[in-house]
Amino acid sequence: MLFYLESITDTELIERNVIVPFSRNQDKDLTELFTTLSFSMETELNQGIQALLQGSCLYFSEGMSGFYVLLTPAKYERSISEPENEGVIRGPHNGFIEQMKVNLYLIRKQIASPNLKVRYFTLGKTVPKQVSLVYMENTASPELVNIVETRIQKISLDWVLSSGFIQELTEDNPFSIFPQLINTERPDHTSTYLLDGYVAILLDGDPTALIVPASFFSFYQTPDDYNNRWFITSFVRFIRLIGFVTAFQLPALYIATVSFHSNVLPLQLFFTIQGSLTRVPFPPLIEAMLLELIFELLREAGLRLPSRVGQTIGIVGGLVIGDAIVLAGLVSYTMIIVVALTAISSFLIPSNEMSSAIRFLRFPLMIAASLFGYIGISFGLTLIFIHLCKLESFGQPYFRPLSPLKLQGLKDTFVRFPIWSIRKSTSRPKTDK
Repeated sequence: MLFYLESITDTELIERNVIVPFSRNQDKDLTELFTTLSFSMETELNQGIQALLQGSCLYFSEGMSGFYVLLTPAKYERSISEPENEGVIRGPHNGFIEQMKVNLYLIRKQIASPNLKVRYFTLGKTVPKQVSLVYMENTASPELVNIVETRIQKISLDWVLSSGFIQELTEDNPFSIFPQLINTERPDHTSTYLLDGYVAILLDGDPTALIVPASFFSFYQTPDDYNNRWFITSFVRFIRLIGFVTAFQLPALYIATVSFHSNVLPLQLFFTIQGSLTRVPFPPLIEAMLLELIFELLREAGLRLPSRVGQTIGIVGGLVIGDAIVLAGLVSYTMIIVVALTAISSFLIPSNEMSSAIRFLRFPLMIAASLFGYIGISFGLTLIFIHLCKLESFGQPYFRPLSPLKLQGLKDTFVRFPIWSIRKSTSRPKTDK
């Protein structure tokens, strides 16, 4: 008898290499027939069930004390393509897929070194899945590797279907709004972190690699930062950090200014803003909340709809609703400008998780600004910085290299210095005159 699951088994392989040879040569030994397939002999039925669920077929025969496990899994692999959310202008244009073996192959193509080590684990009691821990033996800290391994082994769930499960169950502070693991679908980005002493976690069936330990400033760095000239990269990275400040402080600053501190505005600008506010029946906080809610609705609608329709909804919906809501006198033109600049600034953040965290922080800061003005903003920022300084990622300070302060690390934080000045083991190449 031959058992297999048709949906995950290569039936043509079974027909060609099992059924046809056996029907023609029933007198031969089975080991002579299965020369073109990898197989093993098992006696435990539980082992056979697991093999069956992984695409193998089981062969039982009268009088046998065990059964054969023939490796016949079907292969439905997605082609290797560039991740949609992490496109680069210059550099490799390939990305991870749902097969872990392919992902490990892509990493080893980037790092052809015997120091690249991989440890395997199995998570999930009901639906077991394989997890791999990838690191460079000569650069990664043994303490860091042991911490990551211990936290993975402590995961006790019936199933682990995505890397989000591992991320939530291994981070230091699950109640923090800030992401504490870096996720990427790019092999080159993962390889760069591995060479710097970081550790990567891969889950079979998920195209995302988790990188630990994370730092706050690592979410504002992209692979393109190291593919372009250093002074151009420094300018772009500085603009990106300015966009971060604008993304969660601009609405709060506007609310505090028009509500409590309008005397800091130039006289002409003061009359312009006050003129646009005279027709609005709501306070600035309600204006901002209303527009932010509309923006979030349009953003979610654009993500859930097909790509072509989603872009149309985002552009047309924003123009139509924005113009209509101003003409109706519900919000002012200046608030439209503030929210639009805030939205554009949030798009500059490369990490979607960090962008979501920054969008969330806007709301408590706006409430603090409407109640206490600039003092409320200062108090809110103080709490945020205290939290960032106390936060850790796998035992490492989250706000490094600012807290604790390391001058060498500042060369690749707000701006990027030349690579030969960042890497201690790299010197500037000499040129012949």
